[in-house]
Amino acid sequence: MKAMVLNRPGEALVWTDLPDRTPAAGEIRVRVTACGVCRTDLHVLDGELPDMIYPIIPGHEIVGRIDRLGEGVDGLRLGERVGIPWLGHTCEYCPYCVEQRENLCDHPLFTGYTRDGGFATSVIADARFAFPLGEEGSDVALAPLLCAGLIGWRSLCLTGQPDGRTGKRLGLYGFGAAAHIIAQVAHSEGRDVYAFTQAGDKATQAFALSLGAVWAGGSDELPPEPLDSAIIFAPVGALVPLALKAVRKGGRVVCAGIHMSDIPSMPYRLLWEERQLVSVANLTRQDGLDFLPLAQKIGITTKTTTYALTQANQALSDLRAGRFDGAAVLVP
Repeated sequence: MKAMVLNRPGEALVWTDLPDRTPAAGEIRVRVTACGVCRTDLHVLDGELPDMIYPIIPGHEIVGRIDRLGEGVDGLRLGERVGIPWLGHTCEYCPYCVEQRENLCDHPLFTGYTRDGGFATSVIADARFAFPLGEEGSDVALAPLLCAGLIGWRSLCLTGQPDGRTGKRLGLYGFGAAAHIIAQVAHSEGRDVYAFTQAGDKATQAFALSLGAVWAGGSDELPPEPLDSAIIFAPVGALVPLALKAVRKGGRVVCAGIHMSDIPSMPYRLLWEERQLVSVANLTRQDGLDFLPLAQKIGITTKTTTYALTQANQALSDLRAGRFDGAAVLVP
């Protein structure tokens, strides 16, 4: 197999020949056909996540075909197209797993972070955490759904209030891979989407409007009317007080990133009047079972920029600089 390997934090990925790997009991080997490039890959590259072990192969939005089954794998077959997400393994015995909150597992493994991921020609995965994808849609179009879509979906679900109300006006701070998917879901639910971008980014604002947003502006602006809820996709802590200022009394702000810069000091009045600030951690298999069929039913369209696997460093650089709308996808 061949892979783009991160040997040390902050360095470029290196094109590397590696021995073919054999799946253990309960595992599958997947021939990668597409792998999305996620902002979390930048956090891995920059060494911003705890407990990193090097070398590591990044990538956790994986689409491919099973080419080998480990002992004891049921329900999957050779040649089947599957998706491999960020959450790659859970212990199933810690209190969180027992409570069916596996996204908070005390002993997890994460694809492309604590186990090798999909910036490669093949990957080993826990069969329990592989989603059958069927044959509809292209591999490239499906790849961003495996993290940008799933984390976005979990974030969208968390915008609901304890009494079940979701509210009509939804703000999305940072209009990249996740937001461009979730804007379509929210629009299908009859919500009004307000898109917030970097100040002056007229191209991305136009992109958001093309996907049904009712308003688009800079993150330093207030929307024309108070929001019921907001999701912060950009890893910028300074957006938290801005989003709290934009939501109505009783509104909720959801922080969707696995890593965010520090939240600055802010006056209590921004949180007062029962505004809520919550975070999203990882995903569950149930999120995939709920979201992936819904994405197909709605007809989600992902905007993608394709790179050869050997161009992973360029894709990461372009993502960091915001040189494309939507998502980047590597193809071996």
